[in-house]
Amino acid sequence: MTLNELVRAPALGHGRFLRLESGAFIEIEARVRRVIAALKAVNSAPRAGSDLRLPKSALFALTELNSPDSGFELDVESQSWLERVARLSHKEFKLPSGLRATLRPYQVDGFRWLASLSELCLGACLADDMGLGKTVQILALLLARVSEAHGPTLVVAPTSVCGNWVAELERFAPALAPLEYVGKDRAALLSRLSSAASSASVVVCSYTLLQQDQAELAALSWGTVVLDEAQFIKNPHSLRAKAAYSLSAKQRIAATGTPVENHLGDVWGIFRFLNPGLLGDWQHFKHTFLMPVERDAGRESTELLQKLVRPFLLRRLKRDVLTDLPPLTEVQHDVHWSEDETLRYALLRKQIHQKLYSVHGKRNNKLEVLAEIMRLRRFCCHPALVFPDAPRECSKIDAFLDLVEELRENQHRALVFSQFVDFLALVREHLDERRIRYEYLDGSTPQAERQGRVAAFQSGDAPLFLISLKAGGFGLNLTAADYVIHLDPWWNPAVQAQATDRAHRIGQERPVTVYRLITRHSIEESIVKMHASKQRLAGALLDDGDAIGGLSADELIELVTESLNQPA
Repeated sequence: MTLNELVRAPALGHGRFLRLESGAFIEIEARVRRVIAALKAVNSAPRAGSDLRLPKSALFALTELNSPDSGFELDVESQSWLERVARLSHKEFKLPSGLRATLRPYQVDGFRWLASLSELCLGACLADDMGLGKTVQILALLLARVSEAHGPTLVVAPTSVCGNWVAELERFAPALAPLEYVGKDRAALLSRLSSAASSASVVVCSYTLLQQDQAELAALSWGTVVLDEAQFIKNPHSLRAKAAYSLSAKQRIAATGTPVENHLGDVWGIFRFLNPGLLGDWQHFKHTFLMPVERDAGRESTELLQKLVRPFLLRRLKRDVLTDLPPLTEVQHDVHWSEDETLRYALLRKQIHQKLYSVHGKRNNKLEVLAEIMRLRRFCCHPALVFPDAPRECSKIDAFLDLVEELRENQHRALVFSQFVDFLALVREHLDERRIRYEYLDGSTPQAERQGRVAAFQSGDAPLFLISLKAGGFGLNLTAADYVIHLDPWWNPAVQAQATDRAHRIGQERPVTVYRLITRHSIEESIVKMHASKQRLAGALLDDGDAIGGLSADELIELVTESLNQPA
C-alpha cells in the first residue's frame, strides 16, 4: 500500500485498524498510526486519487514522518526544510539598532521567535497575556525587516487602537514611516505607496476599512501584514475575516491575548489567515477537532491540535514573566435586590418561562434564548432597562456609588466597565448629581477624541474612567488607575481580564484591586459559574490543560432554566 492509500483508508478502533477498498482490515503498528494521524490532521489527501501533499507549515506531520522509528524516509527537499527550521529556531537574531526601547528578556525571546518564523515565511500568532508588550516585539521585527526590502507593512487593528499604533511607531521606531489609513485620501495614499514600495512604510488600518476597501488593499503585495487583536477574525465566515484572508503578504502575524474565546473554531479562523492549509478546510477541521471535543471532550483531538499549532503560537503569562508586577486582587462584590426589584425580577422570570416553555416543550431557537438571556442580564444592571416604569434608584448603582465614595476617601482611581452603554448613561446621571468627575469612552466616541480622553485621565485627577467593555477592553494603557470595577459579567472571563489589564500591565507600580459587582440569585451568578468552563477552553489548547468543550444551544437553555429556578 502507498502512504496515500494508508491516509485515505477509513480507520477503526482509534486508528488501530484500517478498512481497505476490498472490505478487508489491516492492523497498523503504533509507530505508523502516529504518522497517519498527523497526516490526516492536515487534510493532506481529501479525495481518492489526489496526491498526498503537505503545506510547509505542517511541521509536526513532517517531524513524525522523519522520526527514526517511523519506518518512512523523507525526500531530500523535505529533509533540508526541517533542518533549516531547526537551524533558524536556535539562531540569535540581533535586535535592530533603530529600536528606541529596552526589551525585557522574554520580549527579546519573542522578537527572535517572530524573526525565525519570518525567515521561513511562516505565519506567527503572538498570544502573550494582555499587558506584556506584544506591540513593541512586533515593532522590533518590522524594523529588522526594513533592510531586507520585503515591501510595505499593513497593520490592521480595531478603530480605537489605530491611534496607539501610530503613536508607538513614532515613539519606539522612528525609522519607520506610519501612515494612518483614514479619510478621503485613502486611494491616493495607496497609489503613492504602490509606486514607492517602501519597506519602511507602515499603513495602519481599521478592521472596518479593511472590510470596506478589501479590493484595494488586497491588490497590493505587502511585505508584512499584522492583525492586532486578531480575535476580530475568529468567525471565518464573516466579511471581516474574508477580507483578511484575501490579503497578499510575504509574512503574516496575528497578535491577540485571547486566541480562544468561545470554542476551537476561533483558532481555525486565525490560522486560516496565518498558515492556510495547516488545519485543512473548515469541514475537515469541524469533523477532526470541533465535533469530537464538543461531543465527548476528546483529549486526543485536543492534543493533536496543540501539536499542529504549537510551532506558530507563542504564549507567556504575566505570572510567569513579570515577577516584578504588583499583585492583583479580585473581589466579588455581591449586590442584594430591594423588595421592588425582587418582585419585578420574579415577574420577568415568569414572562420568560411562558415564552420559552409551552405544552409542546422547550423552545430550541438559540437566538430567541439569547434574547431572553439579554433581558435578564440587563435587568440585573437596572430594572429600568427592561421595565421603563421602574424606579430610577437601583441596588447595583447604590452599591457602586458606595464603593466610589470609599475609593475617593482613600484617594484611589478606578476604571469602570460595563457592556451596556445605556446603563453607563444612568450611572453618569448619578455621578453628575453628586458632582463626581469622570472621563468617559464608548464606541461612539470619535477616534480623534479617544487619545485625548485617555491622556486626560492618565495626567489628571478624575477618580473614575467609565468605559464600555467593547470600546475600551483592549489597546489602552491606563496605569493611573489602581482599581477596576466590572459592573456586569461578560460571557467570557478572558474578555474581562483583557479589560482589567488596561490597568494591571507594564508601567503599573501599585497593587491593583478588581471588584466584580454580581447580583445575588440572578443570571449573573449563573454566568460566573460558567466562567470556569470558558477558562478550561483556552487552557486546554494554550496551556496543555484538560479536554474542552463549547457552549451549545442546550447549555444556553440550561443557563436560562437555572436562572428561572433560582430563589427570588
